[in-house]
Amino acid sequence: MANQLLLSKFKKSLQLCVLSALCGLAACETAPPVQEMSDARQAIAVAKEAGAADLAAIHLRAAEAYLASAEKNLGERAYFEARRNARQAQMKALDALKAAEQNGESQ
Repeated sequence: MANQLLLSKFKKSLQLCVLSALCGLAACETAPPVQEMSDARQAIAVAKEAGAADLAAIHLRAAEAYLASAEKNLGERAYFEARRNARQAQMKALDALKAAEQNGESQ
Protein backbone atom coordinates (compact mmCIF):
# COMPACT_ATOMS: atom_id res chain seq x y z
CA MET A 1 0.00 0.00 0.00
CA ALA A 2 2.79 2.43 0.91
CA ASN A 3 4.61 1.58 -2.32
CA GLN A 4 1.50 2.32 -4.36
CA LEU A 5 1.04 5.67 -2.63
CA LEU A 6 4.68 6.55 -3.19
CA LEU A 7 4.46 5.46 -6.82
CA SER A 8 1.30 7.52 -7.32
CA LYS A 9 2.98 10.64 -5.87
CA PHE A 10 6.04 10.05 -8.05
CA LYS A 11 3.89 9.77 -11.20
CA LYS A 12 2.07 13.00 -10.37
CA SER A 13 5.38 14.79 -9.72
CA LEU A 14 6.78 13.48 -12.98
CA GLN A 15 3.67 14.59 -14.86
CA LEU A 16 3.96 18.07 -13.37
CA CYS A 17 7.62 18.28 -14.37
CA VAL A 18 6.86 17.22 -17.93
CA LEU A 19 3.95 19.64 -18.15
CA SER A 20 6.10 22.48 -16.84
CA ALA A 21 8.83 21.69 -19.34
CA LEU A 22 6.35 21.62 -22.22
CA CYS A 23 4.85 24.93 -21.15
CA GLY A 24 8.32 26.43 -20.99
CA LEU A 25 9.13 25.24 -24.48
CA ALA A 26 5.83 26.51 -25.80
CA ALA A 27 6.51 29.91 -24.27
CA CYS A 28 9.84 30.07 -26.08
CA GLU A 29 8.15 29.51 -29.41
CA THR A 30 5.30 31.93 -28.79
CA ALA A 31 7.49 34.85 -27.77
CA PRO A 32 8.81 37.13 -30.51
CA PRO A 33 12.54 36.69 -31.21
CA VAL A 34 13.43 40.24 -30.19
CA GLN A 35 17.05 39.52 -29.25
CA GLU A 36 17.75 37.47 -32.37
CA MET A 37 16.33 40.21 -34.60
CA SER A 38 18.45 42.83 -32.85
CA ASP A 39 21.58 40.68 -33.11
CA ALA A 40 21.01 40.16 -36.84
CA ARG A 41 20.48 43.89 -37.49
CA GLN A 42 23.61 44.78 -35.54
CA ALA A 43 25.70 42.17 -37.34
CA ILE A 44 24.54 43.50 -40.71
CA ALA A 45 25.34 47.08 -39.67
CA VAL A 46 28.84 46.08 -38.57
CA ALA A 47 29.42 44.19 -41.82
CA LYS A 48 28.33 47.24 -43.82
CA GLU A 49 30.67 49.48 -41.82
CA ALA A 50 33.51 47.09 -42.65
CA GLY A 51 32.81 47.53 -46.37
CA ALA A 52 30.92 44.30 -46.99
CA ALA A 53 28.69 46.01 -49.56
CA ASP A 54 31.72 46.26 -51.84
CA LEU A 55 33.99 43.51 -50.56
CA ALA A 56 31.51 40.73 -49.69
CA ALA A 57 28.30 41.67 -51.45
CA ILE A 58 27.04 38.10 -51.89
CA HIS A 59 27.20 37.34 -48.17
CA LEU A 60 25.70 40.68 -47.24
CA ARG A 61 22.78 40.26 -49.65
CA ALA A 62 22.12 36.80 -48.21
CA ALA A 63 22.11 38.24 -44.68
CA GLU A 64 19.69 40.97 -45.72
CA ALA A 65 17.44 38.42 -47.43
CA TYR A 66 17.32 36.27 -44.29
CA LEU A 67 16.55 39.34 -42.21
CA ALA A 68 13.73 40.33 -44.58
CA SER A 69 12.32 36.80 -44.27
CA ALA A 70 12.59 37.00 -40.49
CA GLU A 71 10.73 40.33 -40.49
CA LYS A 72 8.01 38.82 -42.69
CA ASN A 73 7.76 35.81 -40.37
CA LEU A 74 7.58 38.13 -37.38
CA GLY A 75 4.67 39.99 -38.95
CA GLU A 76 2.91 36.68 -39.48
CA ARG A 77 3.62 35.65 -35.86
CA ALA A 78 5.62 32.68 -37.15
CA TYR A 79 8.13 33.12 -34.36
CA PHE A 80 9.99 29.84 -34.81
CA GLU A 81 10.73 30.66 -38.46
CA ALA A 82 11.52 34.29 -37.59
CA ARG A 83 14.02 33.16 -34.96
CA ARG A 84 15.64 30.69 -37.37
CA ASN A 85 15.89 33.27 -40.17
CA ALA A 86 17.23 35.95 -37.83
CA ARG A 87 19.98 33.57 -36.69
CA GLN A 88 20.78 32.76 -40.32
CA ALA A 89 20.93 36.48 -41.09
CA GLN A 90 23.38 37.01 -38.25
CA MET A 91 25.59 34.13 -39.42
CA LYS A 92 25.61 35.41 -43.00
CA ALA A 93 26.41 38.92 -41.78
CA LEU A 94 29.35 37.53 -39.82
CA ASP A 95 30.47 35.70 -42.96
CA ALA A 96 30.23 39.01 -44.83
CA LEU A 97 32.26 40.76 -42.16
CA LYS A 98 34.96 38.09 -42.25
CA ALA A 99 35.08 38.14 -46.06
CA ALA A 100 35.21 41.95 -46.13
CA GLU A 101 38.10 41.97 -43.67
CA GLN A 102 39.99 39.32 -45.67
CA ASN A 103 39.35 41.08 -48.98
CA GLY A 104 40.29 44.44 -47.48
CA GLU A 105 43.63 43.07 -46.28
CA SER A 106 44.49 41.61 -49.68
CA GLN A 107 43.97 44.91 -51.47
